[in-house]
Amino acid sequence: MKKTLYSLMLSDEVVAEVDRLAHRLGTNRSNLINQILAERVGMVTPERRINDIFTAIQEMLTPSRELVPFFAPNAMTMSMKSSLEYKYRPTVKYEVELYRGDSDALGELTVVFRTQSLSLISAMTDFFRLWKNIEDAHLRPLLGENAPEYALYDGKFVRSIALPQRDCTSDELAGVISEYIKLFDSMMKGYLAGRYDAREIEACYYSLLRRADILI
Repeated sequence: MKKTLYSLMLSDEVVAEVDRLAHRLGTNRSNLINQILAERVGMVTPERRINDIFTAIQEMLTPSRELVPFFAPNAMTMSMKSSLEYKYRPTVKYEVELYRGDSDALGELTVVFRTQSLSLISAMTDFFRLWKNIEDAHLRPLLGENAPEYALYDGKFVRSIALPQRDCTSDELAGVISEYIKLFDSMMKGYLAGRYDAREIEACYYSLLRRADILI
């Protein structure tokens, strides 16, 4: 959504109250006024849509003990923590960033892990590569040029979130993002614990893909 600079005549008292409210909400004056005016005329801003998606994701994941979600209102990112079934119970953090629009992707999923164990780093790296290969084999043919992009750094695996091929409600997007992260987390834990091999993970992924109405 394009933004343009406009001049408005506002009373000092109104501006002071707007600034106080913006500070409490973790945003700034311009964004808050833009949101207030958008709501008044019945528009949904990208910021409001992202906030609605994150709120719905938090509600969907909170009952689960596997993933602990957190986000600050008006933020463009939210995070989830998960404990691995591994000695010392190391944690993995999932970070979801959603874009405001005018992008080739809906957003980005980052998996962040911190460990000094070389064997765990190696196993997680193997899983990330396996996951990419599975998606290349099954998801990429369905999405074509809109298929996700991937990157692997030290302690970080990044995957873009593809734009859905149809218009979706905030709840629909929250549902598909939540289910994707839950599957990824479950498969990764099972792989690291030795419960699932590559073939079983591919079968689980393909089963979810066949049932999915929205592809990301």
